[in-house]
Amino acid sequence: MSKSEQVLILEPSSELRFRGPFTDVVSSSLKLTNPTEKRVCFKIKTTAPRRYCVRPNSGIVEGNSFVDVSVMLQPFEYDPTEKNKHKFMVQTMFAPPGDIDQDSIWKEASGSDLMDSKLKCVFELPVDSQQQGAKDMQTKPNIKSPEVRSSPKATNISDQDYRKAVEENKRLLSEVNHLKQENTVLREDGVRQRKVGGSADEDAYNPHVVKQQQPQVSGFPPVLYLVLAVFFGIVLGKFVL
Repeated sequence: MSKSEQVLILEPSSELRFRGPFTDVVSSSLKLTNPTEKRVCFKIKTTAPRRYCVRPNSGIVEGNSFVDVSVMLQPFEYDPTEKNKHKFMVQTMFAPPGDIDQDSIWKEASGSDLMDSKLKCVFELPVDSQQQGAKDMQTKPNIKSPEVRSSPKATNISDQDYRKAVEENKRLLSEVNHLKQENTVLREDGVRQRKVGGSADEDAYNPHVVKQQQPQVSGFPPVLYLVLAVFFGIVLGKFVL
């Protein structure tokens, strides 16, 4: 069974526009005009009841009169890329005579008595906000570009420091080796000097050597002195070597 044509005149007729920013409640007006002599009952429904507050959401439009409806969109975080699918439907029917109970009248109504009109929701941003958003998108790559350009400089500095550190390490190792060599030479010289000094001290402070040499010094000829000198030279050379 087909429905009857809408008797009320809706302004706007096809869409409700909400102009941002959407950080606060945004309202849109809907005017319902009854051009007939009869009273008309209306009821407004939405596909997103938690996002909107409608005042009044139901009532009666007297003949040759109108009712202004306020549709309030609750604050939310707006995403331009998100497709809006919110819709409103205005249901109407001629009011029966007598007193009307809004709760029971819609339950008892038949489908042939109902008339409806649908409106879609449109979200708009102010021109200044759109331009500012476009500027922000354009400036984002410029913010990142200095970081990309600065990375090669940081790499060059680190390589230079690394080369300096390697050269300094080589120089220190060379000095350490040189000091080790000098230390070895000094240690060998010290050992030799201790050996030579020790043998001389033993001969000088050995009482047996003195007692044996003192009585023979005056009685030996010069040739024997030469032989003794050669003998002590050989012995001393063995200690040194």
